[in-house]
Amino acid sequence: IILIAIILLGIILYSVFVPRDEEDIWQWKEDWYEAFTLSNGMKVIVIPNSKIPAVSHIIWYRIGAMDEPYGKSGIAHFLEHLMFKGTLKHPDGKFSKTVAEGGGQENAFTSQDYTAYYQKVPLEQLETVMEMEADRMKGLTIADEQMTSERSVVLEERNMQIENNPRSLLNEQMDAALFQNHPYGNPLIGWKHEIEALNTQDALDFYHKYYDPQNAILIVGGDITAEKLKPLAEKYYGAVQSEGKAEKLNIIEPPQRAERRVIMRDERVKQDELWIDFYAPSHTYGASEHAYALTLLSKILGGGTISRLYQELVVKQKIAVMAGAQYSGLKRGPGSFTIYAIPAEGKTPEEVEAAIHKQLNLLITKGVTEDELASAKKSMIAEMLYSREGLLGLSIIMGQVVATGLEPEFVSKWTQNIGSVTAEQIRAAAAYTLKRNNSVTGVLKGNE
Repeated sequence: IILIAIILLGIILYSVFVPRDEEDIWQWKEDWYEAFTLSNGMKVIVIPNSKIPAVSHIIWYRIGAMDEPYGKSGIAHFLEHLMFKGTLKHPDGKFSKTVAEGGGQENAFTSQDYTAYYQKVPLEQLETVMEMEADRMKGLTIADEQMTSERSVVLEERNMQIENNPRSLLNEQMDAALFQNHPYGNPLIGWKHEIEALNTQDALDFYHKYYDPQNAILIVGGDITAEKLKPLAEKYYGAVQSEGKAEKLNIIEPPQRAERRVIMRDERVKQDELWIDFYAPSHTYGASEHAYALTLLSKILGGGTISRLYQELVVKQKIAVMAGAQYSGLKRGPGSFTIYAIPAEGKTPEEVEAAIHKQLNLLITKGVTEDELASAKKSMIAEMLYSREGLLGLSIIMGQVVATGLEPEFVSKWTQNIGSVTAEQIRAAAAYTLKRNNSVTGVLKGNE
């Protein structure tokens, strides 16, 4: 089972774009997706693509680690594992075996904001997976021995991904410092001691509260149309009785007033690292008018070898061997803007940190150039076009968008909105976000 925090907005199928003019500006076809709502309130989105003789079937639940009860961190991801343990109608292992025997693939992933279960199957197998997925929306059974066995699997997953990786341990501590009140401060996989205490009733309580048609979105892409899918969706998903949307807490972060520092020493570290996380607005939270500008800023500042930080720190000053930036803005809650660097031999994280802040001050006072802005826009649109992943790509993006509370049109308008960002908007977004009192600086070192 895959644990995915964020899949970047950039996997788009060529077939939903049409060229508008010779300047490489692209627009979406008007009918690239179709949407309808079932009688029980469940949303369905269809993304037809007759060029691929198969379909992707993804059920998204608007529920993630941020919705976990206090003291029960990790239950959202744990439940994702348990969803493969079967129902009375389809016992443990039958779902996976059926998909595999039909030549398909399946998996699932959990984030702070949502949980999703997907299959890639031949068209003739679509009805089968719809019936089985609809059955486990309300019919999951969990035995205590399954809970105990799967806990061992999840704890080993945490050991591999977090405990055995000093960088992951540092990032976990930085998240806990960055988000002072919001549940994003808890690790997606859960704190180890809380995972160890989770029981069968915890899983069932979370499942019965949040796994419901009104909290779910079905997205099907490939060789199918809404006209053909709707009768099947009504037959299987429409028959699932909804108990209504469960109330979710709306956690608001207090003002960020103080710069925070996290210093971690670990004998396994062979090369120092520097990380700076800035608390940031997202597309749905806080000053969301800055979100598109921050997306482009991450590209200009730290997106590859031609970025400002790489050129200044690695190429010119030679005080780092790596430098970059990334922005996480497709969230139900607040976002984050991250800068990272690995000092060169003989240089300290503190020297690199000083050079980074010098560049940030320069950015805030003088802004970006029109050439930098044009290059970043062109690069991001190219990534959107060519970093596509067959059946799943566009369905994943659409799911992320709607599961975080945005409308499908967000995807259609993304290129246009990125293209309309000005240099002054980027400078303003940087001034709003990249403030020391808005940040957590993390330093990873070996034992001295």
